Amino acid sequence: INNHSSLCVCFSFSLQCAGEENWVDSRTVYIGHKVPPPGTEAYIPQRYPDNRIVSSKYTFWNFIPKNLFEQFRRIANFYFLIIFLVQLIIDTPTSPITSGLPLFFVITVTAIKQGYEDWLRHKADNAINQCPVHVVQHGKVVRKQSRKLQVGDVVLVKEDETFPCDLILLSTSRDDGTCFVTTASLDGESSHKTYYAVQDTKAFNTEEEVDTIQATIECEQPQPDLYKRSSTFSDVPLGSENLLLRGATLKNTEYIYAVAIYTGMETKMALNYQSKSQKRSAVEKSMNAYLIVYLCILISKALINTVFKYVWQADPNRDEPWYNQKTETERQRHILIRAFTDFLAFMVLFNYIIPVSMYVTVEMQKFLGSYFISWDDEMFDEELGEGALVNTSDLNEELGQVEYVFTDKTGTLTENNMEFIECCVDGHVYVPHAICNGQIMSGASSIDMIDSSPSAEGKEHEELFFRALCLCHTVQVKEEETVDGIKRGIHQGKATSFYISSSPDEVALVEGMKRLGFTYLRLKDNHMEILNREDEIERFELLEVLNFDSVRRRMSVIVRSNSGELYLFCKGADSSIFPRVISGKVDQVRARVEHNAVEGLRTLCVAYKRLSREEYEQVCHLLSSAKLALQDRDKKLAEAYDVIERDFILLGATAVEDRLQDKAADTIESLHKAGMKVWVLTGDKMETAAATCYASKLFRRNTQILELTTKRTEEQSLHDVLFDLSRTVLRQHGSMTRDTFSGLSSDFQDYGLIIDGATLSAVMKPAQEGSGTGGNYKEIFLEICRNCSAVLCCRMAPLQKAQIVKLIKASKEHPITLAIGDGANDVSMILEAHVGIGIMGKEGRQAARNSDYAIPKFKHLKKMLLVHGHYYYIRISELVQYFFYKNVCFIFPQFLYQFFCGFSQQPLYDTAYLTLYNISFTSLPILLYSLIEQHINMDILKRDPSLYRDIAKNSLLQWPIFVYWTFLGVFDAVVFFFGAFFLFDNTTFTSNGQMFGNWTFGTLVFTVLVFTVTLKLALDTHYWTWINHFVIWGSLLFYVIFSLLWGGIIWPFLNYQRMYYVFMQMLASGPAWLSIILLIMVSLLPDVVKKVLCRALWPTTTERIQVCLLMLVQYVHV
Repeated sequence: INNHSSLCVCFSFSLQCAGEENWVDSRTVYIGHKVPPPGTEAYIPQRYPDNRIVSSKYTFWNFIPKNLFEQFRRIANFYFLIIFLVQLIIDTPTSPITSGLPLFFVITVTAIKQGYEDWLRHKADNAINQCPVHVVQHGKVVRKQSRKLQVGDVVLVKEDETFPCDLILLSTSRDDGTCFVTTASLDGESSHKTYYAVQDTKAFNTEEEVDTIQATIECEQPQPDLYKRSSTFSDVPLGSENLLLRGATLKNTEYIYAVAIYTGMETKMALNYQSKSQKRSAVEKSMNAYLIVYLCILISKALINTVFKYVWQADPNRDEPWYNQKTETERQRHILIRAFTDFLAFMVLFNYIIPVSMYVTVEMQKFLGSYFISWDDEMFDEELGEGALVNTSDLNEELGQVEYVFTDKTGTLTENNMEFIECCVDGHVYVPHAICNGQIMSGASSIDMIDSSPSAEGKEHEELFFRALCLCHTVQVKEEETVDGIKRGIHQGKATSFYISSSPDEVALVEGMKRLGFTYLRLKDNHMEILNREDEIERFELLEVLNFDSVRRRMSVIVRSNSGELYLFCKGADSSIFPRVISGKVDQVRARVEHNAVEGLRTLCVAYKRLSREEYEQVCHLLSSAKLALQDRDKKLAEAYDVIERDFILLGATAVEDRLQDKAADTIESLHKAGMKVWVLTGDKMETAAATCYASKLFRRNTQILELTTKRTEEQSLHDVLFDLSRTVLRQHGSMTRDTFSGLSSDFQDYGLIIDGATLSAVMKPAQEGSGTGGNYKEIFLEICRNCSAVLCCRMAPLQKAQIVKLIKASKEHPITLAIGDGANDVSMILEAHVGIGIMGKEGRQAARNSDYAIPKFKHLKKMLLVHGHYYYIRISELVQYFFYKNVCFIFPQFLYQFFCGFSQQPLYDTAYLTLYNISFTSLPILLYSLIEQHINMDILKRDPSLYRDIAKNSLLQWPIFVYWTFLGVFDAVVFFFGAFFLFDNTTFTSNGQMFGNWTFGTLVFTVLVFTVTLKLALDTHYWTWINHFVIWGSLLFYVIFSLLWGGIIWPFLNYQRMYYVFMQMLASGPAWLSIILLIMVSLLPDVVKKVLCRALWPTTTERIQVCLLMLVQYVHV
């Protein structure tokens, strides 16, 4: 193609998201915005978004209305707003300030917190949108901000730069038109992948040449799927290997030229982002449910009192006594209006049963409590120099309720660092630095050697095996400059060069061979160079590469040696090699492969065959005819590979370890014991992921693996496969489903499920019209999953990961889910799950930035859930129940008092007591309890994960427990009120014969109330420190001192008319002291009796451990 000639490149890229049938029109992209000459064809300019990325939730203009709308969607906030407005509009017994101030405080604090979090998101967006990119314009490279990039711009990207949008590769600095890319932020794989330039443009290597290209690209409208291949080709066959995705990074290639086809929020990375929504914890949902119940109780109380008031006032003498004559206006008002006004007044009087201060306390508890995660030294990573981060404190207690854990594999469970462990050649085991060339080296004493002195034939096979692994791969050699600026190869200076590949396994194998004496040097002029043990360079001409694919599960190369011999070397999974072998020591090698597989190592078998010239020509003919096929190209290639890769001689096998993160297996085992189900969702290949699952103890040795993969659904219909699997898992269980928290009994067959992205798409597909079974696939799939102890989902697109999480969230049990990952490809599932945790990994900080919590390593998840989550849930559940309890104790006497004051809305307590009860007298002890309570030592929580089951499924906020606390509050309130009432029956209550008034009666009830609810909390406290003592006894002392001050005893100028000398007069009475002590004891007695009986007859695991610890402490003291 000459410069200035018209080049037409038609590209069709067909993508579908899981479960969607959404075919859309194509778009036409003009490279360099060069539109066709007038009159040549109909040209309709299309509008595309700019390259701006937006992850924030608010703008400067919509923050206040949008945030207020979101906050007033909360039942509590909306309720308190209504009460505040009622207090402003009508004459009520209490001041509007009592409702308005706490509401204003809650709204303001929450708005500031959410505004700050969104400001951080804006800051991150701006950093991305303003980073510079290089664009070719008029034959020159100009710099512009990333956000100004447009569809059709030709972009210059240099090595180690990230692609700013989705691009079609036009040309590269490499002669063969290839470039190497890492897609860690997209699919979690940090290995190098090869991409190819468009065949007709790969020769355009300068800005001037690229600027002369006049071409159009026809492609589909943007779709989120990362893995689907192109399905239609026209003129120039292009596929996903030509498409560079935003977020991927250019490696080992000096520069590339590419054209932008999808920008901004239409890029695949952006389409795979889940929108950030407000997450609400299970505890908050319980609080809202309890709030509705108490709202009903409040309305009932107000209604009862309103009705009784008008029954009482039916007598004219009671309705309008001589000392309280009505005005003419009041007499003229309609009875319904008066009744409604009275109803609202009663609502305001009893309004304190709904604890507005509880929401303030909960916000403070969550905010302050989150610092315990940040301050935890055990979750600090020396290597990173960072500890755990809390991005949102709203979900602390949710960490104690997790039922499903969805984890990424690469970089989360593993370090993505493969290590060559051993190889076996004809039954001889070779371990780097231990056994080499049949000689036992130091450190080899524990190696299982079959024979340490191979025969001459064995020696030949050994060297062929090592050569096979040095040649059968797609590894690239990356050379780096040394300090003095001279480039040196591997054979000159080992420290200056390293291997890169699309598969970390290949790098590990080549490095393993290097340690065993055979070093791969380079691919130069289509010749592969090897340095053998004698330091001689061997050259092999690379003739053909039969690339690896997940169906064949093997790869092959055809090479010609210096002597002219032709070899076909093949490596692959044992299941794909053994059936194709005609000779070799199969039994010995198979035994070693099975031994290594049990150890959780990734195994590969290696085989070869010599080719004659005629055989090689047949191979070339088969491959070329398959490659040139315009239809069913992949199928014909697979058939050709099948014919070529036969009649092998087995050489041996290798074992590679995918380094798990430190204590990853121990963490997964602990999560299982705690009753959680762990799913691995990865973009990686099935074989790789399955090996990791075995190594991390997700799958055990006795686990029966069920496969729901493309390979199987090609042999059987999806319907048949699903029903077969369903019958398999339910055969032993009958109709009983394995409960999430029932544990794994030895009577059960342990099942593990493996599913891939393509099959998941089919399962998730909506039911078609007229099909009877299509819609049931999700339910059958869920039923299978519920009966599996572990599930592995491989080849998952980021949005599919989120869909899996959403599917489980929406299932009938509505379990609490947690997602953990380290790459941008995990952001969608992190946002979808109830709790999202990001790992500060090697793949950028996008997961950590979008998560609710961020931890340095996967092992820290154990303490995060089993200790912090457990404590948070215990603390906040007590806080919620206690708040409702103490407010029932507070307001129910007020309700009873109306029956003795003619339903006149007369408050039982003084205004100061009404206002300060929740703010000062009883707030600090419960806040402190909810911050530092430890019912069990944290070491025990870590050692015994089963304790997590005691708090599972929101067990401490279930309705029976809520009803118990409410009835306890009602019982205590009845004791306070009627106890004081009957003691007051003696009219000469004081020594001087003076009678008590209504304020003294109210103060006596209030004093018993404050002491009882505070001592109730003291009885519930297990972890005593000087701070507890100071706050609990200090609160009671503060109440006494305040009452003395308010009564004007200490500061006479504070004398408040109705409370003057009331408290002192009450304390001067002996019977009052006796009644206070007696009523407190009677109130606390039922709870103490209940606790003693429950601990003796039906103790929980937690209570048993508490008793054991107590006995141990007593034994030590003795």
